[in-house]
Amino acid sequence: MKLKLLFILLFTSTLFAQKVTTSIDSTKKKIGAEFKLTLKASVKKTDKVVFPKAKNFGALEVIESYKIDTIKSNDQYELIKKYGLTQFDSGKYTIPRISIVINGKPTFSDSLKIEVANVKVDTLKQKMFEIKDIIPVESSSDWWNYLLGILLLIGLGFLAFWLFKKYYKKPEKIEEIVYKTPIEKATSLLQQLEKKELIQRGEIKNYYSELTDIARTYIEEEIHIPAMESTTSELIVSLRNVSKNKKLKLSKDTLENLEKVLMQADLVKFAKVKPLEFEIEEDKKRITSTIVTIHKAIPEVVEDKDELEVWNEEQKQKALAKKAAERKIKQIKTAVIVGVGVIALTLFITSSIKGFDFVKDIILGNETKELVEGEWVLSEYGNPGVILETPKVLKRIDAAKVLPKNAYAVLKEMQMFEFGTLNQKIFIGISTNKFKQPTEVNFETVLEGITKNWEKLGAQNMLFKQEEFNTDKGVTGVKAYGTMTVFDKEEEESEKMYYEILLFKQDGGLQQIIVAHREGDVYGEKIGKRIINSAELKQAQ
Repeated sequence: MKLKLLFILLFTSTLFAQKVTTSIDSTKKKIGAEFKLTLKASVKKTDKVVFPKAKNFGALEVIESYKIDTIKSNDQYELIKKYGLTQFDSGKYTIPRISIVINGKPTFSDSLKIEVANVKVDTLKQKMFEIKDIIPVESSSDWWNYLLGILLLIGLGFLAFWLFKKYYKKPEKIEEIVYKTPIEKATSLLQQLEKKELIQRGEIKNYYSELTDIARTYIEEEIHIPAMESTTSELIVSLRNVSKNKKLKLSKDTLENLEKVLMQADLVKFAKVKPLEFEIEEDKKRITSTIVTIHKAIPEVVEDKDELEVWNEEQKQKALAKKAAERKIKQIKTAVIVGVGVIALTLFITSSIKGFDFVKDIILGNETKELVEGEWVLSEYGNPGVILETPKVLKRIDAAKVLPKNAYAVLKEMQMFEFGTLNQKIFIGISTNKFKQPTEVNFETVLEGITKNWEKLGAQNMLFKQEEFNTDKGVTGVKAYGTMTVFDKEEEESEKMYYEILLFKQDGGLQQIIVAHREGDVYGEKIGKRIINSAELKQAQ
């Protein structure tokens, strides 16, 4: 039984409709030569046929899309569509199945295998020349570019600092006035209230609100009753009680005058009453007189000189502590600005020398870089055994869930191991097969099956070359390598992948190693080379 039967079972596809036939003028041409692909569709007159308009068919570029020719035969029409294809890299390629839409339903052509050969150069007929002497070349170091960039960055930093110093206006510090006594505070606030000229601007409500707040604050601080939280009637009752208990000399007129002002303020604030100018003046005099009267009514307490000195010292220490805190905040701001500048300069110099990707990998991290620099594992997988060094231990895959059930009709044993997927930055895969019957393995059929399977997974524009490969112990196999385009689900965009496939056959068994990584990823390249170079095989039992 041939291995071709196995891969017909593994990678079976739907039968093509009899309406479409595929042909090509030649299966082997030189680099850059045109392959002329012909698609023929036999349809009825009423059928609607749409041939594809594509720039590429697999790894081949469409350089010409020829006009459709039509041949009539009875009530049938044969539509002939030709495409000119080419490839500028040698190797074996597969023209994938092409979809032709007939009456809204896709019908697929056959896939074709072609080969692009190198142009041979006849060195025997070429004129030979003497070897030229070594010509000294002037060094073209770019150090001055880095120096210019550094000087420019420093200059911009100084310019930004100068503009900041010139145009930045520090917010004016409002010094908190410390009053020694409540009467001093009340008197000062009354003077400040007059300077605001609220009456002249018609802000009567605000004037009465501040006027009564001054009086209430003074009473609360001097007599220690909750004047700010009390209503007018509650405050007057409290003052009468305090006057009796502490024997304050507060006359009936004094309390009545205060009550009149507080009630007037309530009417202004809540009933929108507008008193006349002389009434406002009288209310101010009543508040001033009340504050002075209460102050005089309180028994005098002789201040202790020592206590006054302690109080002054406390105020001095508070002022010093406040200045120290402001100085510390300023130092922290300066340190942050300098630190940010140093970091920015360091990143600029590093990116100029090492490249932006190097800096990005340090800051954001790089998955493949971490795999390269991590601890690698040497393990044996499958039967016949594949010995491989990998950055992580490969995970066993249940082959029964991946392959069709009828594939096991020819298989005695199959083991699969993987790390990652084709849609990720790195993919490593190993599979080993043992057959029930002696089977001749055809590497080209195996590679065709792999590429078809990848197409089903969404891979496009596959390009590969094929060559012989020998392990260090002399086991001979085949190495296929190339590129393809896959869709990255995480980034939601297409990425170009580079892949390498190693195939070996021992005593009718098949061993397969696949490594794929993002094209241009230097760390992915290092991973691929290290894995391929470490590949070794155990002899089948």
